[in-house]
Amino acid sequence: MTTWFDEIQFANPGFFLLFALLPLLVLWYFLRLKKKNSDLRFSSLANIPIRTSLKVKLRHLPFFLKVIALAAVITVLARPQSSLSYQNVVSEGIDIMIAFDISGSMLAEDLKPNRIEASKEVAINFIKGRPQDRIGLVVYSGESFTQCPLTTDHSVVVNLFNDVKNGMIEDGTAIGLGLATAVNRLRESDAKSRVIILLTDGSNTAGSIPPITAAEIAREFDVRVYTIGIGTNGKAPFPVTDVFGRRSYEMVDVKIDEKTLTEIAQTTGGKYFRANNNRKLESIYQEIDQLEKSKIEVTEYRRKKEEFLPFGLIAGILLLGAYILKTTVFKSIT
Repeated sequence: MTTWFDEIQFANPGFFLLFALLPLLVLWYFLRLKKKNSDLRFSSLANIPIRTSLKVKLRHLPFFLKVIALAAVITVLARPQSSLSYQNVVSEGIDIMIAFDISGSMLAEDLKPNRIEASKEVAINFIKGRPQDRIGLVVYSGESFTQCPLTTDHSVVVNLFNDVKNGMIEDGTAIGLGLATAVNRLRESDAKSRVIILLTDGSNTAGSIPPITAAEIAREFDVRVYTIGIGTNGKAPFPVTDVFGRRSYEMVDVKIDEKTLTEIAQTTGGKYFRANNNRKLESIYQEIDQLEKSKIEVTEYRRKKEEFLPFGLIAGILLLGAYILKTTVFKSIT
């Protein structure tokens, strides 16, 4: 809970050094009082009744009221101020399409639990971390289609991403067609920055559009493409089910067309990454997240207000109270 004191700032905080004089003032007062008073010596006080009235006990009250008043005056000199501030935020998000390979080879289990599920998990975390951006999803195999158009409703993107699986469309790896579909979704975007993240574990084996042609189209529309080749080096375990429903694994070659993926990235001003395990895939998305930061302009407005009046009133009231007590109640004790 924010209080009035939490919002107070001081224009001249150096005056608070004067607080060091207050203990010295109290010491001077009591030394002076001791020197002023006279002493009478008695051999014994046993038979002398000593009564101290409330008036005598409170005889130092005017002095302490003056000390507190002086503290309030020092606070006034420090110029307490409150500031009313508000912000005008201008957000400039990025439009991002994810082109996701769902071909049969993405069921290989060199990434855990398999390439598709590992890639989905990391991509969903990436989406959740970019609330300012419009994000969409294209899936491709032997063909391609838009699973989710550009939207800022990331819960919709995440739900549709969770529904992605192998077998939704004819098998194959149409990298060029998947990239072209993603470009088509971005070509009418008016965002300052337009990005495609293209993920695949193979080489182009289907589709009517060559990958490099799709990359050149992306460049014409000023779309930057980050390509990710997913899979271990060498061979990967691939699940196989026989006619009796028994599951086994075959070690299959990992054949990623890194040359084409690198050329796609270079043509469009992006970058190529290789993810051979879950951790590497996660770090790749983190790097893309850093490379493509949304622009947020924040303009802050401040209006200061002098707040010395309460402290000035306190000082005045205390000084007046000390004077009245000194000249009336404690007049006979001074």
